[in-house]
Amino acid sequence: MASKLFDLTGRVGLVTGGNGGIGLGMARGMAEAGAAIMVAGRNTEKNAAAVSELRALGVDADSVVVDVADAASCEAMVAKTKDRFGRIDCLVNNAGTAIRKQPQDYSLAEWQEVLTTNLTSAFVCSQAVYPVMKAQGGGKIVMIGSMMSIFGASFSAPYSSSKGGIVQLAKSLASSWAKDNIQVNTVLPGWIDTALTIKAREQVDGLHQRVLDRTPAGRWGKPEDHAGIAVFLAGSGSDFVTGTSIPVDGGFSVHI
Repeated sequence: MASKLFDLTGRVGLVTGGNGGIGLGMARGMAEAGAAIMVAGRNTEKNAAAVSELRALGVDADSVVVDVADAASCEAMVAKTKDRFGRIDCLVNNAGTAIRKQPQDYSLAEWQEVLTTNLTSAFVCSQAVYPVMKAQGGGKIVMIGSMMSIFGASFSAPYSSSKGGIVQLAKSLASSWAKDNIQVNTVLPGWIDTALTIKAREQVDGLHQRVLDRTPAGRWGKPEDHAGIAVFLAGSGSDFVTGTSIPVDGGFSVHI
């Protein structure tokens, strides 16, 4: 019985930003549990490499080029996934960006770029996938928040605002769509070793050591650390879990 709770055979996952970092780590986890995967990203070469990796795990996988800052592109991504696989069981809203400056130094265009990429796209993609999931009897939406959904930082005003918004958006969608058997939850990654955080370590003095000192696990996280939570939130084991936020952070958020 327990194995069925984490068996994704016959299910389809759609992962924005799925060609690298946390998105690919989650896609791998779902693929290893049996799900077919649609990788969505801007970079065609990275998309193709991710698809090859996932197919090597023995599952069906494909990719779609998407610009999550463009609503029409997000809607086309959902339509293409439905056409390709016939259904969409789990949407992972993972695509994101960051611009690190002091609050007074951001232009309005920079603010809007981060909010559109991180928050508005998650709303648009969720709206687009809703009728597909409702028609098939249910589904899962996984939002990617951040430690910045909880904490503040001097260098991340728009990023933190977008990730705090992700948590509240997930709660609203969860409340509205529970009647349609759609569960919506947020994962809060800690400090994970990805291309995005490599830039953070270059731009924020002392960040690397501060993360190690604050994290009880004593290390930065890895993309593959998110495989298990992806399987849980994409599968039937989480059918009565909705509107919540789950840190995957090595204890960062509970340690002082």
